[in-house]
Amino acid sequence: MNEQLDAMKLSNAQIAWRAAQDIEDGAYVNLGIGFPEMIAKFQPEGRDVIYHTENGVLGFGEAPPEGEEDWDLINAGKKAITLKPGSAFFHHADSFAMVRGGHLDLAVLGAYQVAETGDLANWSTGKGGVPAVGGAMDLVHGARRVAVITDHVTKKGEPKLLERCTMPLTGVGCVTRVYTSLAVIDIQDGHFVLREKRPQMTFDALQAVTGAKLHVDGEVADLVVPDL
Repeated sequence: MNEQLDAMKLSNAQIAWRAAQDIEDGAYVNLGIGFPEMIAKFQPEGRDVIYHTENGVLGFGEAPPEGEEDWDLINAGKKAITLKPGSAFFHHADSFAMVRGGHLDLAVLGAYQVAETGDLANWSTGKGGVPAVGGAMDLVHGARRVAVITDHVTKKGEPKLLERCTMPLTGVGCVTRVYTSLAVIDIQDGHFVLREKRPQMTFDALQAVTGAKLHVDGEVADLVVPDL
């Protein structure tokens, strides 16, 4: 089953591509450190998204070509960025005032676990874990919407979508949509509501690798993405 599952799963790039398609024109967006940063590569043509980073830049552009980096221009993940017309710099405290003041339309974060209630766990003090919760706890309660991108299961094949999180929480009841390697799932009224799934996978097979009941409200679309 693991080999069959792996064959059906989207790559990280494909998950990021799918999430990028839902970001509205003109949205103010914070992308979490690591995997979520990939979303910016797949911004649909003709759509203007204003990206925010906690270290104090608003309206930055794509990564520069290798060898042309200006290391005074970085995002919160210490990756080189470029500037777009109208970009702004500001103090770290002002950056978090934007977050806490509800001025971001969307935050997209990675996850270790997501509960059907919308609780998020994306840090851990364990071996190899993220050493502190950082700005994520501000983002999950300051942004108007919070989405998660993640593999559907752990490296051991255990569900990451659960009835309740067992790891330290980043936020309570904060996640509204999850983009996984197998599905797109909304969180509504304390339930996982399936919106899209890989066409090769049956509902029962998806349920078997999900740690809480999947609900269906209307037609479930095929989760189809380009080869990347």
